Amino acid sequence: MSFQIELCKVLYSIVHNSIKDVDKVAIAFSGGVDSTLLSKICKDLRKQIIIITIGFPHSHDILFSKHISNLISETQNHIIHELTDIDFVETLQYVKSKIACNNLSHIENSIAFYYLSKIVKENDLGEFFLTANGLDELFCGYDKYRLYFDKGYKFIIEFMEEKLFNEFHLMNEVSHVIEQSGIKSIQPFMTDSFINFAKTIPLDYKIKGADDYIRKHIIREIALDIGVPKESAMYPKKAFQYGSLIHKHCIKQIKNFL
Repeated sequence: MSFQIELCKVLYSIVHNSIKDVDKVAIAFSGGVDSTLLSKICKDLRKQIIIITIGFPHSHDILFSKHISNLISETQNHIIHELTDIDFVETLQYVKSKIACNNLSHIENSIAFYYLSKIVKENDLGEFFLTANGLDELFCGYDKYRLYFDKGYKFIIEFMEEKLFNEFHLMNEVSHVIEQSGIKSIQPFMTDSFINFAKTIPLDYKIKGADDYIRKHIIREIALDIGVPKESAMYPKKAFQYGSLIHKHCIKQIKNFL
């Protein structure tokens, strides 16, 4: 069995284990390959999906997610939450009060998870929401993987472990931020079983070289195979905090909270 076929089966199995007891599932959605792949898998598992996008008006994520949700025929099930400056400042203050963290990226991500939990609760969408965290770490999604490529396998793996550790630390912080809502965030692609399997896939299925600006090749190929639109499957990674404009607005305000 090819790595691609086997990974595809594992992706469906791991997501199924996360949502087997519900009929409807909320999913954080940017329109990128990871969140669209996760959404398509949930649909194929015969679940009603509610996809949620967060961002400031006219941000990349708002505009791109609208386009992709239309292509996958989920416009009616797409919740778009446009952020405002006043509410953002209040949320930033709340997040800073919940976590002792000066890592700007972690603060920005925690803000997004706070909004996601709030939307899920206010719209009675269940007790949890899904995110596709983990695929960038395990399949060389981050651009920095290119910089380690010529240094050799050992350096790439060390960076992967570093990114995984960072992601687990972030998810722990997120849990503190959203605990009051009673809503949980679930990351199917950060379970031990999935991580262990993903590490068995050779690196050349993930990254081709120091000039590889696409990366995550096996994930993108599976996405295309199961019907994710090409515009999503082949779109280069754009970090959520930049695509949503949360980073831009955070930079303006964060000096008041550090």
